[in-house]
Amino acid sequence: MLVIGLTGGIATGKSTVSSLLRAHHLPIVDADVLARKVVEPGTPALAQIVRAFGRDVLLPDGSLDRAKLGRIVFADEARRKQLNAIVHPAVRRAMFWSILRCWWRGERVCILDVPLLIEGGLWKWVAKVVVVYCSADIQLQRPMKRDKSSREDASARLSAQLPITEKVQYADVVIDNSGTPQELERQVDQFVQRIMKEAGWSWRLSWLFPPWGVISAMGTLGWRALRRSQKAKPRRR
Repeated sequence: MLVIGLTGGIATGKSTVSSLLRAHHLPIVDADVLARKVVEPGTPALAQIVRAFGRDVLLPDGSLDRAKLGRIVFADEARRKQLNAIVHPAVRRAMFWSILRCWWRGERVCILDVPLLIEGGLWKWVAKVVVVYCSADIQLQRPMKRDKSSREDASARLSAQLPITEKVQYADVVIDNSGTPQELERQVDQFVQRIMKEAGWSWRLSWLFPPWGVISAMGTLGWRALRRSQKAKPRRR
């Protein structure tokens, strides 16, 4: 099974691309959805958050008060790291089981929709990295129009993330969302045709004979590691 990491930046259109891929009946593992599920009432992650931040971060119904917790961690990097140390491992475990279920169903391709794919290091563990890109000016204007935010607020939000130009350096495929919706759909259609062709017939062998799937995955990751080291050499010079 071909596991593909999908990422982007604020207002680049990653969610739109994810929806278009879903319309092609490709399974999507959405990290944002899983991040909400792993902190639902009764989960180990929520219990850890309460121990670390106190019961004040809970709503009356026992669910997480995301707005209040967000204000706490936004102003304190140490607290943000503490929260990430709780939530990120739980999300990764949930992603692993979601990928496994896709493989069990015999899917040829699985899309991991992860906003922090690059920052969190998960890009190293996928067969391909897809970055949804748009120009810096468009990326700034979109949240201003959508959220009615000021230029300063929009710039501050963008500055809190890794610049999209840096994310593109990790990409195997770049989908440019600077144009019209029709142009974006055309790029997604072409991408789907490409990955389905690349998935080929070997996915059936991996499904029928799991050890082959493990060997194939290790080979893919090894090849990617080699390519990364070769790309890094010119930058170090």
